[in-house]
Amino acid sequence: MESNLENVVTQIFLACLALKFIAETFLDLKNKNYILKNKHSVPEKFQNAIELKEHQKAADYSATKINTSIVFNILSYVILLVWTLGGGLNVLNEYTLQFNLSPILQGVFYLALFSLISMLLGLPQSIYQTFVVEEKFGFNKMTPALFIKDLFKGLILGALLILPLFAALLWLMQSLGSNWWIYGWLLVTCFQFIILWAYPRFIAPLFNKFSPLEEGEVKEKVESLLQRTGFKSNGLFVMDASIRSSHGNAYFTGFGKNKRIVFFDTLIKSLKAEEVEAVLAHELGHFKRKHVTKMLIRSTMMSFLAFALMGFLLTWKPFFLGHGVSQTSTYLGLILFSLVSGIYTFFLTPVTSWISRRYEFEADQFASEHANADDLISALVKLYKENASTLTPDPLYSSFYHSHPPALVRVEFLESLKA
Repeated sequence: MESNLENVVTQIFLACLALKFIAETFLDLKNKNYILKNKHSVPEKFQNAIELKEHQKAADYSATKINTSIVFNILSYVILLVWTLGGGLNVLNEYTLQFNLSPILQGVFYLALFSLISMLLGLPQSIYQTFVVEEKFGFNKMTPALFIKDLFKGLILGALLILPLFAALLWLMQSLGSNWWIYGWLLVTCFQFIILWAYPRFIAPLFNKFSPLEEGEVKEKVESLLQRTGFKSNGLFVMDASIRSSHGNAYFTGFGKNKRIVFFDTLIKSLKAEEVEAVLAHELGHFKRKHVTKMLIRSTMMSFLAFALMGFLLTWKPFFLGHGVSQTSTYLGLILFSLVSGIYTFFLTPVTSWISRRYEFEADQFASEHANADDLISALVKLYKENASTLTPDPLYSSFYHSHPPALVRVEFLESLKA
């Protein structure tokens, strides 16, 4: 009976894997063909702001990224199958068992080795994307020395944060019996909130320099907007994003009283003061419309369901055997679940994308009430142009993946708010 269940799990896993691969490849190719088909003329609404050569650069940039994504996506499927049905997790486990460590130290050592190998396997994509694709289209500002420096910082930070958390989770699983998952969920949730609070003050400065926003027209307009909307932050900062990329952006970070407003230095250089104000008004809209709170609640609920499912699956042997893992253990179960869960939840992507796009419309509406919609439109068009974002994504691809509405849809919505 157990053997039959194992085979069923394997068949379901391979079927979901195949469906995900087919869907991803179909959508990628459909999007690429649609973008290239519309490459030769700028959409009418953008013809006064974006030149044909800029529109074509964005199309070529998107097509190149899609080609790269398809190749490395195939590689990621091969790596996943090697880890699971190919026995990779088993081989790594046999290697670590020879050190005769305690169960918790064994799990931590296993995770450290697994994470290091996964990082090394992912390096070619990161290097190619940064030093070939981004370099080719003039966006990369990253030096090899900075790339290596970031890599080692990330490794050290990950080890200091994730390995103790993993050890604590293993201790809970070992000590609390079948109800471990409830306390595990509480532990991970508290950890996530602590990181969210600590990120702007302690973590982000390890990778970037944050300078207070200089006095001038931009700061005056931003402070006036904050006063009008009753928003309190822990500071206005400019981040030296230009040391890595010429892409521009702005974001909020932090939690509670530790919130910060951060502008990329590239954004400050490319936008007028009133356009920066409009972009910030949009970001404020996410807070004022409780989008951040809603996303945190949704994330916490999904995490709860995931831990409840793990509470069952990690005691169900066919889950291990059906995914190619011959030995059952707490740490193997956690790593296996993290490896394969995305295969089964992939088709929820359009739902989360739709929710995110709805939030973007609501934030745009807030921005139009507290700033000038024309300024937001002009800022968006500049960002589309400078980031080489395609103006013509495939509608099906966009509805499946995109967290933001397509350029034309978003601009038309903002124009309707003006009316």
